[in-house]
Amino acid sequence: MLLCEEPAGALDSETGVVVLEAIERVNREPSAVTAVMTCNADIAGMADRVVHMSNGLMGTVEVNKTRKSPRELHG
Repeated sequence: MLLCEEPAGALDSETGVVVLEAIERVNREPSAVTAVMTCNADIAGMADRVVHMSNGLMGTVEVNKTRKSPRELHG
Protein backbone atom coordinates (compact mmCIF):
# COMPACT_ATOMS: atom_id res chain seq x y z
CA MET A 1 0.00 0.00 0.00
CA LEU A 2 1.32 3.40 -1.00
CA LEU A 3 -0.08 6.50 0.76
CA CYS A 4 0.83 9.83 -0.84
CA GLU A 5 -0.06 13.24 0.55
CA GLU A 6 0.39 16.04 -2.02
CA PRO A 7 3.09 14.04 -3.87
CA ALA A 8 3.78 16.79 -6.43
CA GLY A 9 2.84 19.79 -4.30
CA ALA A 10 6.29 21.34 -3.76
CA LEU A 11 7.83 20.28 -7.07
CA ASP A 12 8.28 22.03 -10.38
CA SER A 13 5.78 20.79 -12.98
CA GLU A 14 8.17 18.49 -14.90
CA THR A 15 9.44 16.77 -11.73
CA GLY A 16 5.84 16.49 -10.53
CA VAL A 17 4.95 14.60 -13.71
CA VAL A 18 7.89 12.22 -13.16
CA VAL A 19 6.71 11.52 -9.59
CA LEU A 20 3.10 10.98 -10.71
CA GLU A 21 4.28 8.60 -13.46
CA ALA A 22 6.18 6.57 -10.84
CA ILE A 23 3.06 6.39 -8.66
CA GLU A 24 1.03 5.32 -11.70
CA ARG A 25 3.53 2.50 -12.50
CA VAL A 26 3.44 1.21 -8.92
CA ASN A 27 -0.35 1.33 -8.89
CA ARG A 28 -0.59 -0.89 -11.99
CA GLU A 29 1.06 -3.81 -10.17
CA PRO A 30 -1.55 -6.55 -9.58
CA SER A 31 -1.62 -6.36 -5.78
CA ALA A 32 -0.89 -2.64 -5.40
CA VAL A 33 -3.14 -0.20 -3.61
CA THR A 34 -2.39 3.51 -3.86
CA ALA A 35 -4.13 6.40 -2.14
CA VAL A 36 -3.25 9.96 -3.10
CA MET A 37 -4.55 12.79 -0.96
CA THR A 38 -4.47 16.12 -2.75
CA CYS A 39 -6.26 19.42 -3.23
CA ASN A 40 -5.17 19.37 -6.89
CA ALA A 41 -8.33 18.42 -8.77
CA ASP A 42 -6.31 17.75 -11.96
CA ILE A 43 -4.57 14.78 -10.31
CA ALA A 44 -7.99 13.17 -9.80
CA GLY A 45 -7.99 12.55 -13.56
CA MET A 46 -5.40 9.79 -12.99
CA ALA A 47 -7.51 7.93 -10.46
CA ASP A 48 -9.71 4.87 -10.84
CA ARG A 49 -11.93 6.22 -8.05
CA VAL A 50 -12.16 9.68 -6.48
CA VAL A 51 -13.41 10.13 -2.93
CA HIS A 52 -14.40 13.69 -2.06
CA MET A 53 -13.99 14.87 1.53
CA SER A 54 -15.48 17.91 3.23
CA ASN A 55 -15.20 19.00 6.86
CA GLY A 56 -13.50 15.70 7.71
CA LEU A 57 -16.34 13.61 6.30
CA MET A 58 -16.40 11.38 3.23
CA GLY A 59 -18.72 12.69 0.55
CA THR A 60 -19.26 11.36 -2.93
CA VAL A 61 -17.29 8.54 -4.52
CA GLU A 62 -16.84 8.72 -8.28
CA VAL A 63 -15.64 6.00 -10.64
CA ASN A 64 -13.36 7.49 -13.29
CA LYS A 65 -13.89 5.76 -16.63
CA THR A 66 -11.60 8.09 -18.60
CA ARG A 67 -8.30 7.91 -16.71
CA LYS A 68 -5.52 10.13 -18.02
CA SER A 69 -1.76 9.84 -17.78
CA PRO A 70 0.22 12.44 -15.82
CA ARG A 71 1.52 13.91 -19.11
CA GLU A 72 -2.03 14.28 -20.45
CA LEU A 73 -3.02 16.07 -17.25
CA HIS A 74 -0.08 18.44 -17.46
CA GLY A 75 -0.78 19.21 -21.08
